[in-house]
Amino acid sequence: MTDVIVIGGGPAGMMAAATASLYGKKTILLEKNGRCGRKLAITGKGRCNVTNDCDETVFLENIPTNPKFLNSVIRAFGTQDTKKWFEERGVLLKTERGNRVFPKSDCAQDIVEAMLRACKENGVVFYKKEAESLLCEDGSVQGVLCKDGERLFSHSVIVATGGMSYPLTGSTGDGYRFAQQVGHTIAEIKPSLVPLVSFSEDCRDMQGLSLRNVKAALWDKSTGKVLFQDLGEMLFTHYGMSGPLILSASSHIRIFEPGRYEIRINLKPGLDDKQLDARILRDFAKYANRDFINALLDLLPKKMIPIIVYRSRIPAFTKVNNITKEQRRALFEQIRCFRIPVDGFRPVEEAIITAGGVACNEINPRTMESKLCSGLYFAGEVLDVDGYTGGFNLQIAFSTGYAAGISC
Repeated sequence: MTDVIVIGGGPAGMMAAATASLYGKKTILLEKNGRCGRKLAITGKGRCNVTNDCDETVFLENIPTNPKFLNSVIRAFGTQDTKKWFEERGVLLKTERGNRVFPKSDCAQDIVEAMLRACKENGVVFYKKEAESLLCEDGSVQGVLCKDGERLFSHSVIVATGGMSYPLTGSTGDGYRFAQQVGHTIAEIKPSLVPLVSFSEDCRDMQGLSLRNVKAALWDKSTGKVLFQDLGEMLFTHYGMSGPLILSASSHIRIFEPGRYEIRINLKPGLDDKQLDARILRDFAKYANRDFINALLDLLPKKMIPIIVYRSRIPAFTKVNNITKEQRRALFEQIRCFRIPVDGFRPVEEAIITAGGVACNEINPRTMESKLCSGLYFAGEVLDVDGYTGGFNLQIAFSTGYAAGISC
């Protein structure tokens, strides 16, 4: 019999295990892959956006799903606590645009190693085993039944198995099954921070094209409102769109309806209207004797030119010195607002995080303990909470993991 069994060796699980063991609990961490932090090691393109250097109010404003549920845990272990936790363990941090915090080394593995050291130094025992089900009796958790048939008994169990994104790293939805075993409700599982599908042939024609320093806006045509906009990078693919701007935009689509959403791209956000028109005029003067389609290489990426030309309705082989003011305005409009319809999400397996999960009204928001089964706790992505990009989702993992570890 041990005090605590933590199922899952991701950021929430390692934080829970390190915290529980720090406070004197005999702790076992079960990780079916045998290697903890596999998904953590590849986040942020291998750099790891650890947290966001903001206060609690701003943090909660960046949580679209059940932000009130996190109110207690983010105040008990917030963004500054996370920064201090890693710095005390030898990881130097830096803050970049949007208050995003990264290790100075730009190496996510440094974050993984710091968490592993914290667990090992406090006496956490690591088991390479896969949990089959929970052992429960009279409304109380008793331990874990492993797939190899071994029964591990404990006073508490913390489920920190992640969602369903990146299944090759071990996130295969096991935690939802454990939660349902004791009667928990699972909110619909959906992808979030995920590439977007567009049936537009233009995306296929531009596949591989990366746009930098553009402004992308997610437009809800049913309400006429902009749901998200930011400056950054995006990528066209054979299925649609990806890249940081698109992943961020995807998390603002809470209810998908065909034909409702589109991405609008400002290709020259650094120029105001007067400056953009002047820029077009300069290029037209430079290439006055060329055909229109051959006069845009200084202004636009090569793969976009045929598409912009077609959308502007200016005949491709019109001599530039014959283009009218009205035609120039049509080109201006395409550069200022290049539209791509959104026709769906890529599969949840390709999402950075999973939206949905264990219903928050069935969990104690201060301790992360189940209200249906005493001694059972949940932490991290398995819960029905998720945030926008910028370090908010990892902070959810650290805060809920800490709460479960200190309370179990």
